[in-house]
Amino acid sequence: MPVVFLGHGSPMNAIEDNSFHRAWAELGARLPRPKAVLCVSAHWETQGVGVTAMERPRTIHDFRGFPQALFDVRYSAPGDPALAQRIAELLTVYRPVLDTSWGLDHGSWGVLIAMYPQADVPVVQLSLDMTKPASYHYEVGQALKPLRDEGVLILGSGNIVHNLRLFDWRTPQQLDWAVRFDATVKQRIAAAAHQDLIAFERLGDDATLAINSGEHYLPLLYVLGASDAGEPVSFINETVLSAISMTSLVVGGSDHAS
Repeated sequence: MPVVFLGHGSPMNAIEDNSFHRAWAELGARLPRPKAVLCVSAHWETQGVGVTAMERPRTIHDFRGFPQALFDVRYSAPGDPALAQRIAELLTVYRPVLDTSWGLDHGSWGVLIAMYPQADVPVVQLSLDMTKPASYHYEVGQALKPLRDEGVLILGSGNIVHNLRLFDWRTPQQLDWAVRFDATVKQRIAAAAHQDLIAFERLGDDATLAINSGEHYLPLLYVLGASDAGEPVSFINETVLSAISMTSLVVGGSDHAS
């Protein structure tokens, strides 16, 4: 099974008929159909590692100031308690907690509603332990790698560049530093230079601006950790909007529907 990182951007991409939503839908159609999805979303930040383990995860509307139509969305994909237990076993050394209170935040359902609109693929979320360094998140991704051979799609949802404080809401004109950092990350991914991406602070001032709070970048490290050197990488949605990059990628696996 491939591993996927999606730049999710605005929550409105979940319901708008735009190029990002269409690309996610096309991706869902051409990837091998997973038995389940494990989503690492930028929007579940915790102390310690959490894994959703409920039968029916709720749809979380973790945003404000958007049209009512977005709040009306319910993504009714089932959970997968057995998969949650399997993930907990793989992550034993990280002492994960099986969670029954969270659900699916918009980092998950906002992209999955395009990929699997029938909500018929079970979904489990893994939280971001924000007390840990970048290397920790990459190592957790490595520990999750066996799930790929078990038919589970590991999906990271965030943004390579994400700085809302510098985002120009009047016009999505590209910012030079955002374009440069997006290109730098793509080049390092293509070269499998994962250590450069783990130690992103060494990539200079552009990295400081692009990863000002971290949570949107970290899901990428899980995807890279779960990948193998030499696997093919393909990019989609290679667009920078002001201070947000929508760049997304697929690593490895078959690129056709099954």
